[in-house]
Amino acid sequence: MFRTTIIASLLALATSAPVLAQTMAASVDQPVTIRFYNYNLASAGIGAEATQKLINEFMEANPDVTVEGVPYSSADGSRIQADIAAGQAVDLVQTVFSDLDFSINNFGAQALEDIAPTDEIKAHLEGMHPNGTKLGVLNGKTYGLAYTFSTPVLFYNADLFREAGLDPDQAPKTWAEVKDAALAIEDKTDAEGFTAGITGPGAVDWLFQGVVRSNGGEVISRDRTTLKFAEPEAIEAVSMLRDLYDAGAYEQYDSTAAVDAMSSGSLGMYLQTSALQGGLVAGAEGNFELRSAAMPQFGDKPTRPNNSGSALTIHTTDPLKQRAAWELMKFLTSEHGYTVITSEIGYLPLRPSIVNDEKYLAGWIAEHPLVAPNLEQLDRLEPWDPMPGPNYRQIVKTMMDAVEMAVFGGADVEATLADAQANAQALMP
Repeated sequence: MFRTTIIASLLALATSAPVLAQTMAASVDQPVTIRFYNYNLASAGIGAEATQKLINEFMEANPDVTVEGVPYSSADGSRIQADIAAGQAVDLVQTVFSDLDFSINNFGAQALEDIAPTDEIKAHLEGMHPNGTKLGVLNGKTYGLAYTFSTPVLFYNADLFREAGLDPDQAPKTWAEVKDAALAIEDKTDAEGFTAGITGPGAVDWLFQGVVRSNGGEVISRDRTTLKFAEPEAIEAVSMLRDLYDAGAYEQYDSTAAVDAMSSGSLGMYLQTSALQGGLVAGAEGNFELRSAAMPQFGDKPTRPNNSGSALTIHTTDPLKQRAAWELMKFLTSEHGYTVITSEIGYLPLRPSIVNDEKYLAGWIAEHPLVAPNLEQLDRLEPWDPMPGPNYRQIVKTMMDAVEMAVFGGADVEATLADAQANAQALMP
């Protein structure tokens, strides 16, 4: 019995001990195949072609590595969950930042510090924007390497501004100015004034978090234990959106209809992720002048934008596959990788030096000033807080359904948010 107790104690110690660093192979010295779960591959409008281009370039430069791209929906991790249950290899994942906590605790995302050589991590992170790299850190370790992300951008139709008697060189800076501009467009043109990707089918809370923060509030406490989206600052922010809708300035579109309206020239302003930039530019070309501005602010309060987007997370425990996945991660987040990601999709370049480098983005940015607000907001970026626990998606849905009802459904703002917060808090771990 004593021997059994000793063995049990040793096993408990082994399973609780930290994973030794640098478990990955030193190099890829034999053929290996990795499966890369990527949600851009599932969206022709947001980066499928550019993502596949980068994967093909990587395989050409690394002939021993075969990368199988697996498209999946960023709004639903069931594909990953089902494949893990079926014994399918899930090696590398483009993980939405709001899913990071769940991915670590349920999908086996590995901390880079536990598997990669420290000097390699340090060398690769050199030159990356710290406001980006910190987004993949949870519980003091880097589980995700910041990959594709953006800030909220106010896209607007300069031709409609002129037609409505507005100055297109003076984009709305505050929500009050957005309301005035939208009503002028509604009154003097055949177009609609404004919409935003804050709510709607498939909408998550990244943009809503930034709106509430910009009014001095937050949706969850800093220690991620207490929901706060029914506190006065959040109520005031949602009431502002409700006022825009009640006044006829805010049109209720789903994301597809909003993109179609903006691209066709029948919508004046659209607040949404800069990842839509490529598609909106293509729609506007030859039809109207598309411009962009920073996220609107509440009076004289500075905006506090947070990000949408993703990190790259390694899930395999196979040393050779870990090395192959790490090499692909480094390639995708290299100077060349971000040149393609920014110029062909619309996400932020997380290596600031390439913005002014003629070898990379300098020429493209000179010809595409739409990226300017996105770059400026990167320096003020705050993280998209992931909801904790296994019910994280239901917590977000409960909150966002309440916001939609309060803005568009005629429900009492304060009571609706308070009721939703109580229900969502019950789902917290």
